[in-house]
Amino acid sequence: MTLVKEEIYQAFEDVVGKRNISRDAAILESYRVIPCQSSDHRGPYLQKTPVPQMVIIPETTEEVQAIVRLCNKYGIQFKASTTFWSVAGYIGGDYAVQLDMRRMKNFEIDSKNQIAVIEPYVIAAALQAEAMKVGLNINIPGVGCSSSVVASTSSWVGFGPTSISMGCASENLLGAEWVLPNGEILRTGSLGAGSGWFCGEGPGPSTRGILRGKQGTAGSFGICTRMAVRLHPWPGPTFIPTRGTVPAYKADLPDNFKSYTLCFPTWDAYADGVNRLHQNDILYLGHRQFTMFGRDIKTAMIMILNDPDKQLADIPALCEDPYLKEQNEKMKIDIQVIIAGETKRDTEYKEKALNKILELSGGWKSELMMDKDLTDYVLLYLIRLGHKNLNFVMCGGYEGNFGLSPNVFVSSSVMEEASALKKKWEDEHDYIAAVGGDSDMGSICTMGGGGTTGWEFFTHFDSHEKESVEGTADFFNATQDWMTEKKLGTDMGKWNQSARRPDGYFYTQEEQDEMFSKLPQPLVTAYQYKVREAFNPNDLSGSYYRTLSTKKLEEISRSEELK
Repeated sequence: MTLVKEEIYQAFEDVVGKRNISRDAAILESYRVIPCQSSDHRGPYLQKTPVPQMVIIPETTEEVQAIVRLCNKYGIQFKASTTFWSVAGYIGGDYAVQLDMRRMKNFEIDSKNQIAVIEPYVIAAALQAEAMKVGLNINIPGVGCSSSVVASTSSWVGFGPTSISMGCASENLLGAEWVLPNGEILRTGSLGAGSGWFCGEGPGPSTRGILRGKQGTAGSFGICTRMAVRLHPWPGPTFIPTRGTVPAYKADLPDNFKSYTLCFPTWDAYADGVNRLHQNDILYLGHRQFTMFGRDIKTAMIMILNDPDKQLADIPALCEDPYLKEQNEKMKIDIQVIIAGETKRDTEYKEKALNKILELSGGWKSELMMDKDLTDYVLLYLIRLGHKNLNFVMCGGYEGNFGLSPNVFVSSSVMEEASALKKKWEDEHDYIAAVGGDSDMGSICTMGGGGTTGWEFFTHFDSHEKESVEGTADFFNATQDWMTEKKLGTDMGKWNQSARRPDGYFYTQEEQDEMFSKLPQPLVTAYQYKVREAFNPNDLSGSYYRTLSTKKLEEISRSEELK
């Protein structure tokens, strides 16, 4: 590996100071990760992302701009990350620097205009806690409250339980301060016109589609150093009062908050009920949460999580409990919802509307989940979204797959078939947890008001056992074949496999050309190549921004003409 020259390292040090840059071997090693997870399941975890040339911790937009300009001057790749939740935040080349944004953690709330201006290391938990003090709240995406709000809003997906009432992250992005990959600063929306942060489109540069789009570029298109996000009404106290002990904390919220687990006899009934919820605008939050542990052990896990004296070893006995078995069967097809009334009358109306929707769709409220301790547990769990450690509790590793995200009628129509495929693999192999096939969880919508779903099957595996990791990859290959047969697109466990190689490195343009020239619609990536050439001519930010070169597109066109 070629090391940067001393004078180059000194140039970066002059920007941030000696305390905020390092090339110590032990520190550099800590900024490597196995190239897996976050929609990129790989096996057998023998590789790691490359060792960065240096780690830099900037504090201001000006420092970030100076770093990016130096990277362009010397031809050095760069990647910025905040909480380092996923492999997408790590470098992908030997001649690259890693930016750690932890020093940029300031934010301010404009309660009158219901917006917050935030820096990259502001996590959702901190912003939510301060917003609630002034009667506001934020959409926390499924990744949880320990995630960076800037990262999810600017760079990757960003839907969550409250998207039904607050919208997806892309819908909450307002003005942004964006250090482009070429080192220029672009201030978008109203900010670019000197009119403040309130609008993501005009009267200034309307570039939200390039910065964000729907899915996001996973940090491969420069660095957002500040941005404004929409805040939303919070009809609760200035903080969430809690009771209980770990891991079973509960929320003590006023009576205008109600949590229910809604159950349905069939997936058709479920789709009808959820569609009516989309249409009638009564939910504060909607999410299918506890099936993540698996259909067969759902109620057993709920009991364990709500009793500090119970552990995973109690699953077999709890699964044999007659009442829990009965309730588990009734909760086979379910979702968790929360209504939050602005007034007593509003709460009563939403309750009546919810009951009518259940009547019309043939659904019911889970008896088990009406227990006050459990309703209050669900309130805290889903409003705060702070239990992401439970993703790993079954086997030490998990990955989301299938990713059934069309409209609710399409996704519901194939749910049992998808569950049966997973159960077949559970029964025939021992490298993924056998939990009953259906382990599907996620939001009932990916945009404000409803529409498409945001579902993923949790596949639990042992991340320290080669056979388990490789077997899970084989399972994902099978689910991709099924997704292709059903014309449902790319399996969620493979969304990012076209963005980073199995050895942890980014793809070269030649490798991307080979992949994307075979797409049914290659013009999408060809257009993105033109955008990248305009904003990132030196191609220093990685291959999560998928591109097909103009040269390769011309070759394809000539080949088609010859045919």
